[in-house]
Amino acid sequence: GSEELNCTDRQHQTAEQKEMSRKLLLSVLGGHRPSLFLVGVQVRKKMVEKYVREEPMIRGPKFVVRLRSHTVFENSPIKLFCTVEGFPVPIVTWSVLAHFTIQYEIVFIQYTKINITFTEKFGPVFASEGGSASLTATMHLEPNLANLQPDSQWYRDDTRLVDSKWVKINTGRGTSTLTIPNLFKDDEGLYTLRLVTKGGTAEHSAFISVSDGPPPVVGAPGAPMDIRIHDANRDYVIVSWKPPNTTTEGPILGYFVDKCEVGTENWAQCNDHPIKICKYPVPGLFEGHSYYFRVRAVNARGISKPSRMSDPIAALDPTEFERLHGEKHTEEEEPTLLITEGRSMTYVVLSWKAPAYSSKAPMWYYIEKVGTAAWQRVNTQVPIRSPRYAVFDLAEGKEYQFRVLSANMYGTSEPSEPSKLIQTQALKGVPSAPGQVISTRETDTSLLIQWAPPKEPNNLIGYYIDQCVKGSKDWTSANHKPHSSTKFVVSGLTTGETYVFRVQAINELGLSDESQESSPLSVKAALTSPTAPYDVALLGCDGQSMVLNWKKPLHTGGTAINAYFVDKRRSGATMWREVHIPAVEGLTQGAIYQFRVYAANLAGLGKSSKASADFSCEAWTMPEPGPAYDLTASEVRDTSLVLEWKKPVYYGSGPITGYHVEYAKKGSSDWTRANETAVSHRYLKVEGLEEGAKYVFRVRGVNEAGVGMASLPSDSVVAKALAGAQEVSCSVDEKSGDIVFAFESCQMNVGSEFLWKKNYKEITEFSSSIVVHTEGNLCKLMFKNAVKEDFGTYSVSVSHTDGVSSSCSISAEELQKMLELSYSIRHPIIPLKSELAYKILERGRMRFWLQAEEISSKVTYKFFANNKELSGPNKMAHDVSTGVIEFILDHFTEDSEGTYTCQITDGGGKAQSSLVLIGDAFKAALAEADYQRREYIRVKEGKTHQTFSSTQVEMWRMCSILHSCLKVANLKKESEFHWYKEDTEIIPDVKPDLGSGVCKLPIHLFSRKTTGVYKATISDDRGKDMSQVDISGKVFDDVINKINQLAGASAAELVINCTATGIQLQCHMKYYTSEMNIHWMHGLTCTVCGDPKPLVSWLKNGNDVEPDNQYVVSLDQGKFACLTINGIGMDDSGKYTMIVQNKYGGECVDIVVSSLAAGVQLTTEAFRAHILHQMTRSFVSVYRHGDTIPVAKPNLTAKTIIPPKMPIELPQPKTAAPSPAPPASPSPAPPKAVGGRGMKSPTPTRRK
Repeated sequence: GSEELNCTDRQHQTAEQKEMSRKLLLSVLGGHRPSLFLVGVQVRKKMVEKYVREEPMIRGPKFVVRLRSHTVFENSPIKLFCTVEGFPVPIVTWSVLAHFTIQYEIVFIQYTKINITFTEKFGPVFASEGGSASLTATMHLEPNLANLQPDSQWYRDDTRLVDSKWVKINTGRGTSTLTIPNLFKDDEGLYTLRLVTKGGTAEHSAFISVSDGPPPVVGAPGAPMDIRIHDANRDYVIVSWKPPNTTTEGPILGYFVDKCEVGTENWAQCNDHPIKICKYPVPGLFEGHSYYFRVRAVNARGISKPSRMSDPIAALDPTEFERLHGEKHTEEEEPTLLITEGRSMTYVVLSWKAPAYSSKAPMWYYIEKVGTAAWQRVNTQVPIRSPRYAVFDLAEGKEYQFRVLSANMYGTSEPSEPSKLIQTQALKGVPSAPGQVISTRETDTSLLIQWAPPKEPNNLIGYYIDQCVKGSKDWTSANHKPHSSTKFVVSGLTTGETYVFRVQAINELGLSDESQESSPLSVKAALTSPTAPYDVALLGCDGQSMVLNWKKPLHTGGTAINAYFVDKRRSGATMWREVHIPAVEGLTQGAIYQFRVYAANLAGLGKSSKASADFSCEAWTMPEPGPAYDLTASEVRDTSLVLEWKKPVYYGSGPITGYHVEYAKKGSSDWTRANETAVSHRYLKVEGLEEGAKYVFRVRGVNEAGVGMASLPSDSVVAKALAGAQEVSCSVDEKSGDIVFAFESCQMNVGSEFLWKKNYKEITEFSSSIVVHTEGNLCKLMFKNAVKEDFGTYSVSVSHTDGVSSSCSISAEELQKMLELSYSIRHPIIPLKSELAYKILERGRMRFWLQAEEISSKVTYKFFANNKELSGPNKMAHDVSTGVIEFILDHFTEDSEGTYTCQITDGGGKAQSSLVLIGDAFKAALAEADYQRREYIRVKEGKTHQTFSSTQVEMWRMCSILHSCLKVANLKKESEFHWYKEDTEIIPDVKPDLGSGVCKLPIHLFSRKTTGVYKATISDDRGKDMSQVDISGKVFDDVINKINQLAGASAAELVINCTATGIQLQCHMKYYTSEMNIHWMHGLTCTVCGDPKPLVSWLKNGNDVEPDNQYVVSLDQGKFACLTINGIGMDDSGKYTMIVQNKYGGECVDIVVSSLAAGVQLTTEAFRAHILHQMTRSFVSVYRHGDTIPVAKPNLTAKTIIPPKMPIELPQPKTAAPSPAPPASPSPAPPKAVGGRGMKSPTPTRRK
């Protein structure tokens, strides 16, 4: 038979029935299956499924799955099942209508929890405008209930998409598809499918990239995008858009806006000339008509394709629009002040509240504006019927006030209160370039790009990102629609390829300059589990436990390692068992163990390390220290690095007193000790490394018992500095006076941090006096209040890089200097435009003055002369506007010689400047002061004559000069004129002609004996005047140069006399003095030849002639050999040898040079290594006119034949092989000639 049980809520039950129901429920709950979810069962753990549990909501009871009828055999068991839901948990009662053995199972659902798993996901799509794209995802639901299917929601950049003519959405059971039939750049973005259920959500995202389609004209820009309509009114709308990217196209010159009335296909251009900003008010619309709008971009090559047209917009009065959409407008009793709802560079959108109005007559409004003049009515021809209006044709960046008047057929109301000053926007230009661009790994085909926003955003709209493969210049756009965030995931990259990126900012005016390029980054795989640790070592053992150490995995899988796990086993066993760390305890003494280590990160557990060596569990008792560990290398440079380590766990019989560092090339067992004396600290700079070589290092601890165990060798390190590596700099901030350690990292990645150390110990205690400031890849460690104890070595390292690190050492002396500089900056010195100077005033008074950059009215100052303060408040003055401070000294005498100082104090700043007036400077100042004093007295007494002294050089007789004194004076007949030299009167041959005003003093045979101070005096009954000149030093040199010029001009032509003893050169000069320096340049040109080209060498007294400014060797045209000796003297006398040699042999010749005057040039020639012209001994001497020239005796110079080198290397045969030259007859070679050890003349190479 069949039985049907109906579950109903009963309010009246017997106690017996209630007890039976309770026992039945308890029996069911005690034997439920694991697949069922029971009411009140607490969720043990939040799983990784992508859903979010909703909070319980109060709802009534409901049967989700109802009971159904069953037909069963007699005496057979039956199971009845139903599902109910509700909150709070509903009470369920069962009614048994027949006596059968029944097993009950009840499932109560407090909330619906559906596990959603995507079985097929959509990936990134790369398409062009005009194409299409389709995204499809399939999913598996558990449980898959027909009446609990998830709601499929599609988003583009967090904007919900609905089915429209642009987007088609099709969702079925287990599948959801989004189709874009006609792509525009507006469709670019991150698309997300979000599956929403009562119990949670699951989602998946991918990027759709839409590039520009083929342009109408080659080189034309891409189409604008994101057309939006603002402030629609009865006769105008405001259209805005976003500019396209111009990675490869020329800059955009402007835009055209088109409109089309709905229901037609007639597009009309709204503006006659291109507009340069991405916003345009379109007037002239017909009220009640609807329009579409689109935009086209223009550059020098042409016009782009039009953008996607906007949604239709109706030209309606805003109040009418509100009425049609059911919006209510609250009216006030009287007009209120104007409110600015929007503004641009040339227009302002105003709104106001209408006054209370009960008349049936139509009402309209007038708007008036005022700038700098009177009020002007804005809408004189077009009445405004809505309380909202845009005022156009305003000046850019100018302030205005507005007021509104209401009117009807009976008249005009009073104006409203004027609005506040409203300023139109000023054209600030495009944004500044974005800041530093950093690229980081995202997946195996994408990278995350981050950048700093521009310092001058100027109404920023978004960003364009460009990408380029490293090494090429082919830049392409990573996005074709402005991106609003400072982060962007660039998809579709090639795994393993290296890219660089740059960013541009955008506003209404266009694109900014490109940012700096990012550091190159290779596209690598997504996050993975870490690789295995390695080199498991034993650091200590007490017979029952061991302390282990291992090296970190080489690759962390892209994220930090958060745990390690250790397994152990007996040596020879196969079963591994997990143990606790860091100390492995509970071991058997004397047993031998092996260990292996795992590393884990967010991606999971990595592979295990190799089994360690056999470690015997026996207590360590040796007196020497155990091994150090965790050896790390930093500051790697071409020939050095810094090694750090941690102290041993086992000390031995006494404390550790030092460490020794040893190194060896990788693969070598030849260890070298880096420090002979043990260092007490746990770091050492190892120097003297070979650039590019790989090294390994190890460390030994030292105590009183001796040198301990060596650590495990470190990882190999290549002695090569990172490309672009910088050093830590230490300086004093010019403004704050802080002592700053600055470091700029050549690499920066996501998660990179700067770690500062002092003496290679991490600085952990930061306070107000020690501050770390990081900006981009620049980090600064600043000491606000440094003290003398802060000297030492400061190092910095950058995490998540290829070992970027550096250090800077500062000694106590250097720190003291910096502290002094810091003090001077914090207690500033007043800057001076001009140091202390003087000016001689009337009556011979001295004005001492200086000029500061800026002084206040509270400035104080003092003047000192030879450390004695100069008094006299009336003699000191200052000018705040110019910063000039001065002191007038009335009497400047011979006692005034010394140092003058001015000290200034202005607020916290101080300054000091000194002027030294001693020696010649003081004499010149005193003479000028005396002259000004005499002139003042002379003018007061009526004297008018003046004198002027100068020196003229004129050839007169035999090398004489004329010293003339020119005078302009009102002289008397009694006026007397006298010449003096060093206070001794000189009686010239020519008497002074006072009538002509010229007085001449001839000086015969001008030489150094004639130097001295010459004075000229003139006197009469009115007084005496004097003028003097010092003919010495530069004045004397100038006179000698002038005499030399005149004497040289008098020289006759050079005469060459050929005699039996040699060649004589003679030159007659009309004027000559002993102060003249004569230089001769003599050249004997000879030719050198041979095949191959011979090598020319020079010796002096058997030694090589080294080329310098005195000895010049040349070989002109490959055959004219020359040795030039400049500034020749007696030291240059000797035997000179020239050697001419090639592989067939050679010759040499000796030239004896003696008693040379100045400037000798020697040359030699040879044919095929034979000297054809022998050089005789040459003399160049200088004689005065009329002297007897001595007779020179000829002295022939012998030449020596040099045999060729053996064996002789014959040249390669050419078209016709030449006959070999006969070997030169051997002859004894002179010493030091064979091999050409002398200085070689530059012989040009011969092409074969």
